[in-house]
Amino acid sequence: MPPLSGAYHVCRESVRMSIWRFADLFSTTPAEHRVTLGEGNTPLVRSRTIGPELGFKHLYFKLESSNPSGSYKDRFAAAAISHMLAENKTRCEATSSGNTGAALAAYCAAAGIDCRIAIVESAPIGKLQQMMCYGADIYRIRGFGIDPQISADGIEYIRSCAKHPSAELQISAFQFCPVGMAGVQTIAYELAEQASSGEIDGGRIDHLFVQAGGGGLTLACARGFAQLVQRREIDRGPAVHCVQPEGNDTMAGPLRDGANEGRNVNCTATISGLQVANLIDGNEVITACRAAGGTGHLVADELTYQVQRRLAEDEGIFSEPAGVVGVAGALQAMQVGAIHSEDRIVCLITGTGFKDPGAVDSMLSGRECPLNDLSELRAKLP
Repeated sequence: MPPLSGAYHVCRESVRMSIWRFADLFSTTPAEHRVTLGEGNTPLVRSRTIGPELGFKHLYFKLESSNPSGSYKDRFAAAAISHMLAENKTRCEATSSGNTGAALAAYCAAAGIDCRIAIVESAPIGKLQQMMCYGADIYRIRGFGIDPQISADGIEYIRSCAKHPSAELQISAFQFCPVGMAGVQTIAYELAEQASSGEIDGGRIDHLFVQAGGGGLTLACARGFAQLVQRREIDRGPAVHCVQPEGNDTMAGPLRDGANEGRNVNCTATISGLQVANLIDGNEVITACRAAGGTGHLVADELTYQVQRRLAEDEGIFSEPAGVVGVAGALQAMQVGAIHSEDRIVCLITGTGFKDPGAVDSMLSGRECPLNDLSELRAKLP
């Protein structure tokens, strides 16, 4: 099958293999202002162990953890910071639970734009260090990401800072930054190509499981596939499922229960990156997922940590906990018979395991790497 029409229109060789090869589908930013670090074109791999053990031969993982800063948020940052360049903006004002901040800091560094980020209280040290290594100024706020009122007040404060003529607000949500979030729709475009090229048996995706904090990623995937259907690039898109931790049920539960609107919560989830107490893109997620034939799934934190460990040990996929919540939702759906064994299922792996050192320490609890003399090693090993 030929590539999606318009998908390969580029003006510079340097952006040929980035999200900008899809520029005609999501952006009006002039080619001379487009910034890329090689984001996108992430691998799609078939489950070799976990799926087959449950009787599912067609379970696939899209490894967004292979993006330049280690998460899918590079797609957002590439689109957002390129638009800032085109608008002659010189200062990025942002909020983040970690991955958005790391991505924005990286692309701001590449573009020569100052970057200032307000961070949720529980952000892992690995993500904070990554932002600072890129040169960003970062500030953690007590209660941000946990308490809905503090979170709302924090966002309003950052919005006020971004009113300066040289500044622009960057929050990875359609409600705040639709230009940047349009870049995330390229996940759907790539998956459509990968399916049609034979990387998925049968050339189709039946179910896409997506983790949600504020809901922007889920909404971007649903909108991306809907756009391709509308353009008649594909006959139909997958059922797009929204998966959330039980302790941050702003939209998945309402979607599953037939409600039309989500809700704010007091977040009790321990999954860093998905601690978003406020309903941000949630209402739109409910509408879009329902239209796509998907539903909501809630998973316990403990299941997420188990899946994180299992993906590493059985599939060779090293992800932070937030990056595997979609997989946890898919496995839970398989076990209760909510999806069929012959269905083609894709789960997004959205962030590398190095993002959350504390979670890695928990994975390795009880294990160590002792220093040995060579003579000691010879005595220990057969």
